[in-house]
Amino acid sequence: MGKKHKGLTPAEQVKKLMKAGKVKKKCCKSSDRCKKCPVLALRKIKAKAA
Repeated sequence: MGKKHKGLTPAEQVKKLMKAGKVKKKCCKSSDRCKKCPVLALRKIKAKAA
C-alpha cells in the first residue's frame, strides 16, 4: 500500500494511511471488503510483516 513505514506497529501504519486519505476511517462492514477498508489494510500489513 505505497511507502513502507519502518518501526511502526501495524495499527500505527493504518493510522498513517488514514491521515493520508488512502484508507477510510471506518469500515462499512460490507460482505466483501472495499479497497479502502481499514480492516483489509490492517490484514495486508500484518501479512507483510509475517
